[in-house]
Amino acid sequence: MRFAIQYRCAYGYEQAVSDQHNAVRVQPAETPTQRVDSYELTVTPRARQFNYRDYFGTEVSEFNVWESHDRLLIEARARVTTSVPAPPPETGFDPLAVPDYRDRVEEYLVRDGSGGRVDELARELSAESPLELVRSVCELIPSRFEYRQGVTYVGSTVDDLFDAGAGVCQDFVHLGLILLRRHGVAARYVSGYLFAADADGGEDSVEVDTHAWLEALLPGAGPDGGYGWVGADPTNRRLTGEQHVKIGHGRHYADVPPVKGVYRGAPSSELDVNVRMTKLGG
Repeated sequence: MRFAIQYRCAYGYEQAVSDQHNAVRVQPAETPTQRVDSYELTVTPRARQFNYRDYFGTEVSEFNVWESHDRLLIEARARVTTSVPAPPPETGFDPLAVPDYRDRVEEYLVRDGSGGRVDELARELSAESPLELVRSVCELIPSRFEYRQGVTYVGSTVDDLFDAGAGVCQDFVHLGLILLRRHGVAARYVSGYLFAADADGGEDSVEVDTHAWLEALLPGAGPDGGYGWVGADPTNRRLTGEQHVKIGHGRHYADVPPVKGVYRGAPSSELDVNVRMTKLGG
């Protein structure tokens, strides 16, 4: 599938601010199933950009606005081509126990301090293969928790998800990461977009929110038959496909926020974010 993506993030400040520094992570990633055909980021007021790839491999644009301003506008335009991932093979758990597996992705195996309710949920999972475990996680979480906006926030923990009995994609993924890591499967948080229009007669252009899913490192899923990352979407009970457009990944949400920065001035601001995905023909 081919998509045109327009990202717009506008901050309005009650008083003029200055000395603004931001790191932006909205550039689509290059992956075996995703090609970036074009990408452009513009900032108003004008600012020099410094681009680099962070430790986890996500593309980052940093900029500074030194002069006084009461409005900041960040706009990005991209064109992306995606393809259907190859079906991952079924293999046993033995390849996950070798030292090479842990050495290459140890940061995606670190367990957090959650216990009690998470441990109880983890004990309900049983699988004959890592792939079956990933699929089971994608079924278990949405069967136990309601998808509902407004009950959690960007800084919520997995305990908040349990307390509310509901959450959003970010919460589902954070829980999924813990469950997989409990069973020795390396897993990472992915930020991106999901084209959610109905494939049969749906709209070709839709407004979307930033979406989250996870990737698990599974044996046999790589291009040479070695280890490979397999995407899974607990919110939608399935593995990822060509409708998912990846931005970046990390250990958790805090590693891949779309915009993160500091400034000097008024403590309060208004934020307006809009993302539009358009399916292109041909």
